[in-house]
Amino acid sequence: MSESGRHLVAARDVPADRRRGAELRVLLGPRTVGSTSGFMGVAHLAPGERIAEHYHPYSEEFLYVARGALVVDLDDTPVPVGAGEALYVPVNVRHRLRNVAAEPAEVVFHLGPLAPRPELGHVDTEPGAAPVRGPGPSNAPAGAAP
Repeated sequence: MSESGRHLVAARDVPADRRRGAELRVLLGPRTVGSTSGFMGVAHLAPGERIAEHYHPYSEEFLYVARGALVVDLDDTPVPVGAGEALYVPVNVRHRLRNVAAEPAEVVFHLGPLAPRPELGHVDTEPGAAPVRGPGPSNAPAGAAP
C-alpha cells in the first residue's frame, strides 16, 4: 500500500492466467488489494483466441472493450462488442468471449458481488484453451455462442 492509502497494481506485475483460453489478469481483487465487494481485471485476446464459456452464480459481470473487437456469446446469442463499448452480463448467464477479428483485443472486466467462497464464483461449461476456428462469426463451436 502506498503512503496515500491507495492500492496501485500494474498489469505487468500480475502473472497471466490462461486456464480459460486468452490471457487474463485480475488486477484489483481480494488477493491483490483485499477488496471485499468484487474484482476487476483485464483480458488480452489475440486474433482467434477465446475465453471459454462459463457463468457466475453470484456475480454480475461488466465488460468494456478498450481495444479491438469481440463477439460475446450470451446464452448462445452472439453479441458484437467494439472498442469503446460496454456489455452487461447478468448473474447465471453463460458467456464466452471470442476475438474473431484480425487485431488483438483488450477487455476490462469487473465482477461483483463476490461469491461466498472463491471456488463458487465461476462455473466452466466448456474446456478452456481451445482456439476458435478462423475469422468471422461462423467460428463458434457447434451449439455454442458466447
